[in-house]
Amino acid sequence: MMILHQDDLIRIERHESSIPWVKIFTQHPYREMSEVPWDTQLHIYRLLNIIEKEMIAFYNPTKINIASFGNYLPHVHWHIMARFEKDSHFPEPMWGMQQRGGKLELPEFDGFAKLLLEKLNS
Repeated sequence: MMILHQDDLIRIERHESSIPWVKIFTQHPYREMSEVPWDTQLHIYRLLNIIEKEMIAFYNPTKINIASFGNYLPHVHWHIMARFEKDSHFPEPMWGMQQRGGKLELPEFDGFAKLLLEKLNS
């Protein structure tokens, strides 16, 4: 796990994967989004918007997937993934059946993380 950013309300982690994938966690282990205080919800939605826009600009993906499940980990968190027609699972979810092998040739995640942090801190 690599923590990219955190504050009193949330933390953003990199999810190791063949695709660009980050997760936003609440610092407090809420079970459901409806339990999360409104100011934290707004903060999360603002971050989702920033991350999505930065992923689109940096990676030019086919689609951005945003999901919140928490069945195995009952702690409010969001997955933000850049998806590509040639990624191993597309068009299936990354938790689904692998569709093909192959390796994507994408810019390094560290470059994305640097730009994302600049945007989050501005």
